[in-house]
Amino acid sequence: MKVTVNTLLSMDGFSPVAIADGEAQIEGVYIGDLLSWVMGRANAGDAWITIMSNINILAVATLSDVACIILAEGVQLEEEVKTAAQQKGINVISSDMSAYHIAAALSKAL
Repeated sequence: MKVTVNTLLSMDGFSPVAIADGEAQIEGVYIGDLLSWVMGRANAGDAWITIMSNINILAVATLSDVACIILAEGVQLEEEVKTAAQQKGINVISSDMSAYHIAAALSKAL
């Protein structure tokens, strides 16, 4: 089954923050908060799960070409980061679930 950002948003527990391309396909999952580590290890098309919310996540998402950033545990973006995500065309989703539960939900979908 093809899993897209829109597919993820149709599942319980996921909310849009900034959606540029709802048809972006999710190929895998990466969980990490150390930005330099994520840059070197996340794959293109991954859904990146993190609790980081500063502006630097947008640069990492761009360099890694992830399908979306998923903010775990109810983390929120400041308005200027949200605006920058929209301007840069980066998909950002939020969830109150833990990184583990988000990954488990994605594992079932993928």
